[in-house]
Amino acid sequence: MINIIWFLLLVVGIGAAAAQGDIGLVTKATMEGAEQAISIAFGLIGIIAFWSGMMRVAEQAGIMHILAKLMRPIAKILFPEIPKNHPAMGAVLLSISANLLGLGNACTPLGIKAMQELQSLNGDSDVASNSMCTYLAITTSSLTVVPSTVIAFRVAQGSANPTEIIGTTIVATLASTVTAIVVDRGLRELKRRGV
Repeated sequence: MINIIWFLLLVVGIGAAAAQGDIGLVTKATMEGAEQAISIAFGLIGIIAFWSGMMRVAEQAGIMHILAKLMRPIAKILFPEIPKNHPAMGAVLLSISANLLGLGNACTPLGIKAMQELQSLNGDSDVASNSMCTYLAITTSSLTVVPSTVIAFRVAQGSANPTEIIGTTIVATLASTVTAIVVDRGLRELKRRGV
């Protein structure tokens, strides 16, 4: 599906340039976009490296484990199928903790590990378990307290106040996470009733 969307965007762009009578606009926009992408990427390398390092320090210092421990009571409600001391719970909690800190790129390996651990509990390898679906919904909606990556983008683009988005990010991601949990629970209930 995404390939179709990209193809349509490309066709519309070329069509718009042709309608203006200057097909060279396509080449110009392509070159400017590539230049801007490289500029942004180089600007972000240092910031993402810094936050990834901070994540590693937090993990080594036990901060991630403390955060995970604080979230364990909520996780027991959200993931009732995961046994008490199973490694899946630790992997899920570490991944969610990283998302709370807005470290989406840095927590990808944690997310992969969490899914592998959840798969080890799954009786049917062809169908995602309830816990896998709940985990995916929560990490996709991603409650974020400190949007580190977005702040890094804003710094790279020269924002005068890159951290001003923290309040609105908390409200927006809280709303999306609550919605994801409510929909997940609703769909589980429908599945249980056989609807």
